[in-house]
Amino acid sequence: MKKLLMSLMCLALGASVFGADLYVSQANGKKKGPGTKEEPFKAISDAIKAANPGDTIYMAAGNYSGLLGASEIIIDKPVTIKGGYSDDFATRDLAKFTTKIQPANDKNDSKGIGVLTLKLPNGAGPDMVIDGIVIDQSFMNSYHDTKGKPEGVETGMWLEPPAKGSKDKFASAKSYSIYSETAGRFEGNVIIKNCVFSNSGNYGINLNLYKGKATIENNLFVACRMISCNVLCSSAKNGDVTCDFANNTVLFSWSRTDDFGDMGYGYRCNAKVVSNVHHNIFGLSVFAGVDNAFGDPKTKNVTIDNNVFFLNKQADVTVVKSPSILKLRVDEEAFEDMIDFPGMEDVDGNVSLKDPAAFKGAINQAYLTAFLNASYSETTDFDENSPANLFRAAMGMNKVGKIETKVSMYGNRYPLDETFKLFGAYKEYGAQAVK
Repeated sequence: MKKLLMSLMCLALGASVFGADLYVSQANGKKKGPGTKEEPFKAISDAIKAANPGDTIYMAAGNYSGLLGASEIIIDKPVTIKGGYSDDFATRDLAKFTTKIQPANDKNDSKGIGVLTLKLPNGAGPDMVIDGIVIDQSFMNSYHDTKGKPEGVETGMWLEPPAKGSKDKFASAKSYSIYSETAGRFEGNVIIKNCVFSNSGNYGINLNLYKGKATIENNLFVACRMISCNVLCSSAKNGDVTCDFANNTVLFSWSRTDDFGDMGYGYRCNAKVVSNVHHNIFGLSVFAGVDNAFGDPKTKNVTIDNNVFFLNKQADVTVVKSPSILKLRVDEEAFEDMIDFPGMEDVDGNVSLKDPAAFKGAINQAYLTAFLNASYSETTDFDENSPANLFRAAMGMNKVGKIETKVSMYGNRYPLDETFKLFGAYKEYGAQAVK
């Protein structure tokens, strides 16, 4: 009898630890669920509402939205969300059965800070896992009809709000693809893997943790603005947050503005965060693949090992050597000297890709060609003796001129369907095919 009671207690404990399984299918689901494999929920918001911390939500192919069709999906408890399944949940294939969050421009009035927003409870909890979800903001963004539209590229340049294209109802939504609240005090692990982040209007990931570990692995980041991945620590103590950024492919990280003046990073190493950056591919960033020049280096612990860098416009890695910010290339002798800088733990095994043809057929050729030739220029037309300016001077008014800008390309839409070709494009480094 005693053994039987012990067995029942173990079973009960196992159920509480591993959690329940819930299912979501846009094609076959129902509002009321109950969320079983045979009778799944139709909306992810209903599954999240029904779930308990530690539960797993399986998502079939479809384009999902938030409550009442909103552009923001809010996750308020730590659960595991796995996408890429067929409608009967028998097969998983991320490219074939894409579980997608692709908001439309006409829903921008319902946007939040993030497309996927984590509002996790304070304190310790089970792991928060996001696995196999595709977040694409390309139809949420507004692009110019003709300006900055290279041959063969789908759209014109990304438009900074409040500007908007003639066919769009709203300006671009400057939302993060995944965002967690700065004020949050969640003390658990966040795992984001096998996901695609494309055409983000703001950072691909902007994650704030109080304590715990962020594991960002085997993801694709393509054509994200400003920073593809940014992990912050909201605790006052150094080292309360660790980020393992591994086996990700990060391409075409765009600058903050169309003059290419600042930002455009693949991954940013932040103060108070232990950053382990390894086995990634960082290519074609407007500024640098890895930014380690932001925040006090004495409060960092950074390891940059075994990464591949190629065709980043200004640097592979930026780093502070007071009072200067250095822009370093992997194949420069000074690159290994970073090990002597404050906050640097290790820099080893990083290489520069000498032959980008390794990605032939995987990267959209028209987009690549246009990006390599991307330029910004200004022309000024000022004639102080023009009739208009002579008149303005006589009236005590300032003389004026015209400044015209020319942008060949900026933040243009990268075709989502072609991002999947990047999984497994380069063996051992970057995102590999999901099994």
